[in-house]
Amino acid sequence: MSGENFAADHSKQKVLIVDDSEMNRCMLADILEDDYEIIQAENGVEAVAILKERHFEIALVMLDMVMPEMDGLEVLEVMNKQRWIDNIPVIMISVESSAGYIERAYDYGVTDYIKRPFDAFSVRRRVINTIMLYANQKKLVGLVADQIYEKEKSTNLMINILSHIVEFRNGESGLHVIHVQNITRTILEKYAEKYKDSGLTESIISTISLASSLHDIGKISIPESILNKPGRLTDEEFAIMKTHSSVGASMLESLSFGSGDPLIKTAYEISRWHHERHDGRGYPDRLEGDQIPLSAQAVSVADVYDALTSERVYKKAFSHEKAMEMILGGECGTFNPRILECLKETADVLKENLNLTTSEHLSPRGVQNITEEILKNNDLDVAGQTLNSLENEIAKHRFLESISREIQFEYSSDPSMLTLSECGAKKLGLTETISDPKNDENLKAVISEKYLGELAEAVRKTTPEQPVTEYECDMVFGGETKRCKVVCLSIWSDDDHSCRDGIVGKVFEA
Repeated sequence: MSGENFAADHSKQKVLIVDDSEMNRCMLADILEDDYEIIQAENGVEAVAILKERHFEIALVMLDMVMPEMDGLEVLEVMNKQRWIDNIPVIMISVESSAGYIERAYDYGVTDYIKRPFDAFSVRRRVINTIMLYANQKKLVGLVADQIYEKEKSTNLMINILSHIVEFRNGESGLHVIHVQNITRTILEKYAEKYKDSGLTESIISTISLASSLHDIGKISIPESILNKPGRLTDEEFAIMKTHSSVGASMLESLSFGSGDPLIKTAYEISRWHHERHDGRGYPDRLEGDQIPLSAQAVSVADVYDALTSERVYKKAFSHEKAMEMILGGECGTFNPRILECLKETADVLKENLNLTTSEHLSPRGVQNITEEILKNNDLDVAGQTLNSLENEIAKHRFLESISREIQFEYSSDPSMLTLSECGAKKLGLTETISDPKNDENLKAVISEKYLGELAEAVRKTTPEQPVTEYECDMVFGGETKRCKVVCLSIWSDDDHSCRDGIVGKVFEA
C-alpha cells in the first residue's frame, strides 16, 4: 500500500466488525469498505482488546450476538462498564430473532438490529444513518458542553474579579482568594471520600469552592487604615474588623435576583459564618458544632491555614509545619474534628501546593479592564449581576450618604457598635464609628444618658410585626441644643425573631 493510499484510508471513519464467521465479516467488509476503514475481530475477547486500544477512534461496532469465548451480550456488558457505549454506536447482527434476546441487547444500549442474510443497500443505509445520528449527537453535546464551560468560566471570572478587588484594597496580591478556593476543594474532596453520608457531590463541592471567593466581601466596608494597619489592632479596631462577616452577608442577602441561587446562598453562609468556631466562641452569631454550615466550616480552616502560611503587613509567613501545629493545637480556635482529620490527611498536598503561584491573578488595571469589558455584555449571569449590583449598591450608598443633610446611623448589638454617616458624624462632632456607645462620654455630651435610656426602651418595645419606632429628644449640635426626632427600624435575626441584631435609623430636626 502506498503512503498516499495509507493516509487516505486513515481519513475514513473506522467500523469494527465482530463475528466468528469469516464469511460474514468479509460480506460486511465488501459492502462497507468503499466508505469506511474496516477493522475485524473474530470473537468478543478480540473485540474488547481492540476497543481498549482504539475505542476513541472507532465510529461504529457491528456485533454478532452468538459467538464462542465471549458472546455479544458480554461484549456489551464490558462496553457499558467502560462507558464506551456512550460514544460508540452498536448495530447488532444475528440470526437470533427471539424478542427477549433482542430486547436484552437494546437494554444494553444497542442502536439498531440487522438480521442475516444481509441486504447490501439496507446495511449501508443503516450504517450511514447510525454514524450520522451519533455524530450529530456528539456535536450537540459538544455545543452544550462548550456553552456550559463558557458560562462556568464567566462565573468563575466574575467572582474572582470581585474578590480580587477586595484583596487589592486589602493590600494583598489576590492569591489568597485562589488559595482558599483550592484548599477548600482539597479538604471537601477528602471529606466526601471519608464520610459517604455527607451528601457532598462534585457539584456541591464546586459551588462551595467558588463561593469561598466571596468570604471576605464585607471587607469592602472596612476603613483601609484598619485593613492595612501594620501593627496589632486595638480592641475598637478589631471590633470594626469583625463586622465584615455580617456586612458581607447583608450585601449578598440584598441581591433579591439571586435569592434562590445555590451560589448566592452558599456565599451568604460562608461570608457570615466563616469566623464561627466549633465551640461557639466565634462571631458574629456564636454558632457551635453543626449549627455552622459545612461550607463555612471548610472555608474557615482553609482561610486560617492560608492566613498563617502567607505574609501579611502585620506578620511574616509561618511554615506549613508551624501552621498545622497551630491549627491542630487549638491556637486558632476549635474546628470540626472531621474537617481537621481531612486537613491532616491532605497535609502533603497542601504543603506541595504551598509555594505554587498562578498566572491567572490580575493586576488592578487588569481587573478594571476586564470588568468594564464584561459589563458591556447584556447577557450577565448571576455572578455578573452580583458584581454589578454590589458595585451599584456601594456607589448609591456612598452618594446618598454624602449629599444627605440627615444624620443616619446604624447600631449593632454584637459587638455593641454605633456607626454614623459621614455627614452625621461631622454635624455631631463625633467619630463615624463608636464602640460601646452606652459608655462613650463624647456621645453622652450630644445626647444625655436619660434620653439614650428612653430611646433604648422604645426600641425594646418594637416587634417583627411593628419594627419602627419614633422618639423625640434634645440633642447638642455645635454647642446648641435642638429638638430632634429619631426614627428607628429594628432588625431581627432571620432564624430567631426573639433576637434583635440591631437598628438603623435617621435623626431629623423637629
